[in-house]
This record gives sequence, C-alpha cells and structure tokens, in this order.
Amino acid sequence: MGSLDFSQRGSRNPGTGKATILSLGKAFPHQLVMQEFLVDGYFRNTNCDDPELKQKLTRLCKTTTVKTRYVVMSEEILKKYPELAVEGLPTVKQRLDICNPAVTQMAIEASQACIKNWGRPISDITHLVYVSSSEARLPGGDLYLARGLGLSPETQRVMLYFMGCSGGVAALRVAKDIAENNPGNRVLLATSETTIIGYKPPSAHRPYDLVGVALFGDGAGAMIVGSGPFSDTEKPLFELHTAIQNFLPDTEKTIDGRLTEEGISFKLARELPQIIEDHIEGFCDKLMDTVGLSNKDYNKMFWAVHPGGPAILNRIEKRLDLLPDKLNASRRALMDYGNASSNTIVYVLEYMIEESLKMKKTQNEQGEDDWGLILAFGPGITFEGILARNLAV
Repeated sequence: MGSLDFSQRGSRNPGTGKATILSLGKAFPHQLVMQEFLVDGYFRNTNCDDPELKQKLTRLCKTTTVKTRYVVMSEEILKKYPELAVEGLPTVKQRLDICNPAVTQMAIEASQACIKNWGRPISDITHLVYVSSSEARLPGGDLYLARGLGLSPETQRVMLYFMGCSGGVAALRVAKDIAENNPGNRVLLATSETTIIGYKPPSAHRPYDLVGVALFGDGAGAMIVGSGPFSDTEKPLFELHTAIQNFLPDTEKTIDGRLTEEGISFKLARELPQIIEDHIEGFCDKLMDTVGLSNKDYNKMFWAVHPGGPAILNRIEKRLDLLPDKLNASRRALMDYGNASSNTIVYVLEYMIEESLKMKKTQNEQGEDDWGLILAFGPGITFEGILARNLAV
C-alpha cells in the first residue's frame, strides 16, 4: 500500500510547546486475505469440517464489515509448524519463534516509511516508544527495532507490552509527554502486531474465538512526534493538545487475555460495546472541557476512533448522535485492514487526513473540524483519549 501524499497541506501552526504528529507510516506482511475466501481457507488449514462452526464464521465475516486484511500466517508456516493447527498442544515457543522476528521486521518497515515521510535524518530521533501485544522476550522488541533501524545507542527507549487495542493511543500519550518535556527532540513511536500469537483451530468449546478470526489483522504503524522548534522540512499533521486515560473499575474480565502454553487466549464479553456506549460521553466531555467545547460541538469535530468492531462504532455514533460521515476514517480502516490492534489508529489517522483534504472545500473559515478526538479502548476496560487539532488541511 502506498503512502499518502500530504503535499497539499496548509500552513496552520501548532500551539507553543504542544506535541505534534509530524509523520505517519505503515507496513504489512505480504499475505493478503480477502474476507470472502477466509472461511474456506481457515477450515481447510485447520482440518476442521464442522458445518455449524463454518456457518457461524461465515455470518461473522459479513457482520464485521472487513473486506481485506494482511496476515503473517501462511501455508508455508503451517507446513513447518503443523502443531499450530492442532488443539491443545503446547506451542508458545513456536509462536514466539515466528512472532518475535515478524513484528520486528514490520516495525522496521513502518518506521522507515515514517522517517522517509518526515524528511529528516534518522540521527535526529532521540526517543523510541515501542508497542506490541504479539511478542515476549528480553531484551524486548524496542531494542531489536532500534538496532534494526540503526538508531543511536543513546536513544532513550520506552516499551509498552500487552495493552491490546488501546496501545497505539496510549503510546501517543507517552510520546506527547516525552516530546513536551524535551523541546526540539523527536520521538519515534512504532506499533507492530500479528495474530499468530493467538492462532487456533475452531472449537465448539471456544465459539468466541471465531470473532477474532473474522475481525483481526496484522501489520505495523509508526509516527514521529515532537514539539517545536520545527524545521522547514517538517509538516505538522495533528497537534496533541490534551491526553487522558481512565479505567472502569470491575471490568477486568470484559477483555480477558492470557498467555498460555498454547499462545494468547482472548475472550471479549458480549457487553463490551454497551459498556463503551455507557461511558463514552462522559469521557469525551472531560477532554473537550479543556478548551470549552461541549456536546453541541460533536458534529463540528473530527473523530479518529480505533475501530474495535462495527458494534462499537455503531454504539458511539448512536450515543453521540454523530453524523454518518464522522466515523468514515474508522470504518474505512476496519474494512481495509481489520482490527489490527494497536496499529489501527495510525491507519485511521491517515484516512482522517485524506477525508479532511476531500472536505476542505466545504469547511468554513471558522475552523470547523479543526478540533477532534483520538480515541481507543483496551483491557481494563481502559479508555485512552487525546484532544487534537487537525493541522493537515
């Protein structure tokens, strides 16, 4: 997939001292999965012929709205590791042997694309924030990424593991803090995920696994974050004005993930979309209050929401009474890449810029759609949110 051309950006300036996203990049494994062919391939590769489970997965594949996804898993991998398609075998070592180098390679490629878009030399990167829920090793993936990119040994690293879908926005919050406390420094934020860590054959005892099969994808994302002074070659995309994190007490089991001898097992409770709907308005209002925005301004803002699934997007749209086009970027990312966990917010932000450029002619001079929210939800249940300003139009 090619990078977006941001040459049409305007000249809006970020606020003094505020962290700003200066570049985006992404990368994917070579295996492209068309959703319409997923069911037959999955059941063939796992030697399963359960017609009831096959029908259920077929229905789920339609309701997720996903059209295409990229995955590390391939027939070659299954030939080398046939035990991954067998129920109950201890395969965590084999999975990590595949996942660890795969996520590093994708993170390197996404970071290289991001640095190229940024336009400054790699030696100007002073900090690295690395995110993944798809690997486990010591030293961690942050060191392997730094070495693979050729970053200076003096680069200051932060690693965020097993934060799930909220990891990308959580890392953006951390990068914002680093950038604002180190003016002129530049933070490389990289995320990388693969579903091989949780790949399993279908089972009537684990029907919830089919949701993941129908929804999740692999890939990597990257951003450069920094506060002023900015060079002539840097083109600010989003000002990160205010960032907050909240967790909801007594919801720890709603998104339940465990690293076992068979890899990672995830269980998503049915009430997850309802819980997010019940708390989304209060969370957004906390962010918007910082600049005097209210719920009357919802449809004057942009919405970069991590697309956990169509049910979550639909609930948010309904609760906040958003116009149908407000979640276009999130729905497009879900359709093209699936839920790629922490990476997905990078893809949403790229589409958000593309949508903004399309809407530029219809925007008013008062800056409608300048302000917006970057949101994600993860285990906890944890809400991550950033009040941002779109500088790309």
